[in-house]
Amino acid sequence: MELQEEKTIVEILKELLEARQYTMLRQTISEMNTVDIAAAMGEMEDEDSLKMFRILPKDMAADVFADLELDDQQYIIRSLSDREASNIIDNLMADDATDLLEEMPASVVKRILANASPETRADINHLLRYPEDSAGSIMTVEYVDLREDMTVTDAIDRIRKKGVDSETINICYVVSRQKILVGTVALRYLLITNPDEIIGDIMNTNVISINTMTDQEEAARIFQKYGFTAMPVVDNESRMVGIITIDDVVDIMEEEATEDIEKMAAIVPSDKPYPKVGILETYRKRIPWLLFLMVSATFTGGIIMRFEDALEALALTAYIPMLMDTGGNAGSQASVSIIRGLSLKEIEFKDLFKIVWKEIRVAVLCGITLAVANFVRLLVFASSVPVATSAVVCLTLLVVVLIAKIVGCCLPMLAARLGFDPAVMASPFITTIVDALSLLVYLNIATRLL
Repeated sequence: MELQEEKTIVEILKELLEARQYTMLRQTISEMNTVDIAAAMGEMEDEDSLKMFRILPKDMAADVFADLELDDQQYIIRSLSDREASNIIDNLMADDATDLLEEMPASVVKRILANASPETRADINHLLRYPEDSAGSIMTVEYVDLREDMTVTDAIDRIRKKGVDSETINICYVVSRQKILVGTVALRYLLITNPDEIIGDIMNTNVISINTMTDQEEAARIFQKYGFTAMPVVDNESRMVGIITIDDVVDIMEEEATEDIEKMAAIVPSDKPYPKVGILETYRKRIPWLLFLMVSATFTGGIIMRFEDALEALALTAYIPMLMDTGGNAGSQASVSIIRGLSLKEIEFKDLFKIVWKEIRVAVLCGITLAVANFVRLLVFASSVPVATSAVVCLTLLVVVLIAKIVGCCLPMLAARLGFDPAVMASPFITTIVDALSLLVYLNIATRLL
């Protein structure tokens, strides 16, 4: 007797939904983690996903909604009544609600905000005024703030009142009467401290904060440097206006890494997951760079046409692919290392000459190794090839690797210096340049030495 294959949770939920066993379905999802529910809904058709959402217990709905993909959130919000949609927005953290509304049509945003609570409207409007990709645009305004003249007992009472609606209560922020951030205190420290102690006497005054206008990528680096789970956000007058939590930072890091990978592959970045991007949209994001690289590759064709007679007479054509591929790979190795270093702030433009000198030494070692290995290969497996031709190919190989490494490290740094994203100067762009230079070097060396 064959063992029945174990069903996935998505299949179980779909079967319950199709069988209209809503009581059992509600009981099943009430015992699940909200992240798992959102993941299961993401694998369903839109209509089934909406049915699942309507069945969710009210105390879970907002948490599940926050974990859905943006496209699924938009579909559900459009499908709900004004009152239902506003209830969801009211129960979301302000930063999550703002992220959603930023991507929604103006008419939908107006409809939702008109029915949202005054507090939610104020929080969202506050966040919407900050530039996109700034710390202010991703922070949340739900946090616990304390006064430095409070006692520990007063502080714990305030945490009980505000903690339910706060993003985190592990760290509480101490502010003056003018909302100036003056310190922090950990909840666990409050619990073990004398109830009559004054907050101003026990707080940590060495506070690290982020400005509202700080770029979100820089904010993520600060988190990574200090290992915090939450950080306060202040305005130019050091007044506390919100906090950024680690879940926001993880999203930023994923978004930035995805954007860099797409740029390095010569694709216009997209904020949607691959399965959600349509054929035409994918085409529009890929074709601009393909057209540019195709046109720029005509320089390579021009070089070949210029030396066409030499290629035919000296039988050099067979080695062109090897030289171009090696040059492109060498350039890509250097560029990826430099782009990563720039992204992590490990290197700066002032280090250019130090980096070039390092890459030159690496290139010489790599070039000599490749040239010797190729010379031995030609002698053993292509004995009919004249020694002079083999020497030209191997000499070119050394020069090509040297040029490729220099180009690969310089272009990203120059791009960063000019204010462009260094990821743009990645494999496809550098390969096109190195291909043309490789041919030019190869054919010039060949015509002079052969």
